[in-house]
Formats: sequence, C-alpha cells, structure tokens
Amino acid sequence: MFDEDESLGNLLGGDDRKILSTGNNEIDKKLADGLPLESLTLIEGENDTGKSVMTQQIIWGAMKGGFNVELFTSESTSKSFISQMDSMSLDISDYYAWGYLKIFPMHTLGFEWGEKEMQGILKRIIAKIRASKAEVIVIDSLTLLTESTSQSDLLAFLTNCKNLVDHGKTILITLHTYAFEEDTLVRIRSICDAHLFMKKALVGDKYVMVMEVIKVRGARKTTGNLVSFEVHPGYGMKIIPMSSARV
Repeated sequence: MFDEDESLGNLLGGDDRKILSTGNNEIDKKLADGLPLESLTLIEGENDTGKSVMTQQIIWGAMKGGFNVELFTSESTSKSFISQMDSMSLDISDYYAWGYLKIFPMHTLGFEWGEKEMQGILKRIIAKIRASKAEVIVIDSLTLLTESTSQSDLLAFLTNCKNLVDHGKTILITLHTYAFEEDTLVRIRSICDAHLFMKKALVGDKYVMVMEVIKVRGARKTTGNLVSFEVHPGYGMKIIPMSSARV
C-alpha cells in the first residue's frame, strides 16, 4: 500500500525531472521535448481551437510522468472530463480513483459571479494551490474567473501564480483571446514563461486545430513552431502534416 503522503512522482522517478512531457512525441518535439517544470504556461485561443484538448493531452503526460495534478475547470464536470479523456483513448480513471488527479468544477448552479465573489475566488484558488501537494496545476479556463475582475486583480492573481512557480509548482492556464483587452493580453503574455497559441487551419475542405509555440522559457528554436492535429473519438489526437494546412 502506498503512503498517502508520498507523491506518485516520487514512486516513479523522484525529483530528477526538468521537463513536463505532453505524452505525444510530435507535440513534444515542437516544445523542445516538453514544457519546463516550475513554469507558468499560457494556452490562448478562440472558441473551439483545441485549448481544452491540449490541456487534456498535457494532463495525460503529467500523469504518465508521475506527477500529481489538480484541475480547476469551468469547461466540464468531473464525470464529463473523465469521459472526454476516455474518448481520446486517454484512460485516467485509475489516476482519478487513487487521488493523483483531482478535479474542481467551477460551475455552480444558481451562483451569481460578481466582482466581489470573483476577487474572493481568485484568492481562494491561490490559497488552495499554495496548500496543495500537487506539482501540476491546470486552470481551464481563466476567462470565467475574470468576467467581473479588474485588470489589477487579474495581474495580482497571475503574479501570485508566478510566485508559486518559484516554489515548485507548474501551472497551466487557458484563456479566450476575445475576452481580454490587448493591453491586458500583452501583460499576461509577458508574465508567463511559455505561451502556446491555438487556432484553426484549413486542410482541403475541413478545418484542423493548430498549436503555435510563441515562446518557451529556456528552449531553443521553438518560437513559431507549428503542429496541426485532429481529434478522432476512440483514437485521440492525429497529427496532420503542416504542409497540407493553410493557416
């Protein structure tokens, strides 16, 4: 029986890990083997461009790499998230059952999100992350949490995230580009260590999802790297050659 205070990461390899793999070799190649640990990553894009799909793939990589993960999600419930992962052939049910993955849905029926409540929830999320034993934290998405939030409170939240990164956390945040003023986006992007931009491209007569690597701290020759993919139920992510895509 495992000691409940012992992390899965220690059981599967200890602390000698500097990279968070996505669990997909093609995507990792575009990221110089993966995302840096102890970093703040921004995954940005419009609706239906693959932000949640990419976070699901990264969560899978984190699970396979031996990390404990906490997911704060406004996109799904615990049950629907596990079902979505399963539809991509990423079975996380055992990790979830053993407590290596914890899911915190942020949609509550009948709850009104106002500025006062939003300030409170941002502070509570920071406190929760600070107290958590999880090494990898995913917030999908930040958009809901900032609908009634001032720019100063948002930047304070991200600064707190950055401080937590300096104390060993790896944090990934998704957001919808349309929901933020350009000045705010510039500030958010500058705070983050890695920035992935999700968009769509036309391949023949259909659209595929495209991930553009804007920056990855400490990595060489990654800026501007592109990887395009489709998601097939029961199969998962299928990489599409970029030579075939018109972005």
